[in-house]
Amino acid sequence: MAKGIFITGTGTDVGKTYITALLVKKLQETGVMAAYYKAAVSGNQRQGQRLLPGDAMYVKKISGISQPLDTMVPYIYEQAVSPHLAARSEGNPVQLSVVRQGYLTLCQHYQYITMEGSGGILCPLCWEEKRQIWLEDVIQELKLSCLVVAEAGLGTINATLLTVEYLKARQISVKGIILNHFHNEDPMEQDNCRVIEKKGGIPVIACVAKGDLNIDISAEKLMSFYS
Repeated sequence: MAKGIFITGTGTDVGKTYITALLVKKLQETGVMAAYYKAAVSGNQRQGQRLLPGDAMYVKKISGISQPLDTMVPYIYEQAVSPHLAARSEGNPVQLSVVRQGYLTLCQHYQYITMEGSGGILCPLCWEEKRQIWLEDVIQELKLSCLVVAEAGLGTINATLLTVEYLKARQISVKGIILNHFHNEDPMEQDNCRVIEKKGGIPVIACVAKGDLNIDISAEKLMSFYS
């Protein structure tokens, strides 16, 4: 039976795609069938008439997975705005049933599926007069747990703990936190790590420095977070 995890972040540009790529790479290197999935991605470039999903292409390149690109992201938008806003002008608004079917199809062919969110946890995927889809709806629909990616520096205590508390309030399990752009010699960032763990009650499972090509967590430990 396939297992999955959802990667969310404390906001935009905290490095979710970079961290996700390292996680998928770690799984790929163990020999398991690892896949990447994202409901919607914005800010993509065109190749002729085709929009290329930049985040998926990055993960595929870094991780080395052979998964076909067209199975990774069902909704691809050109404008670099939230998916709900991009769909207003480009059309093709997100349908939860389509996202679910894409995920379930991957479950038939892969063992571990790493699903990346868009922006922070409160990023709307669809906002219409009579229909809304938020990332939490996707997480709950697919019955996934979360890993939270956060910046290591100033302000991360507030942003990380608010994200964790929001997820907890919606009965979404948070398995761990990954601090990105971490400077091991920085006493403030070391303290951020300790405070987040103590106050949030969630372990910081890895600290990743800029440019790291591997994530310092065993494959066995990583796989234990998938459900």
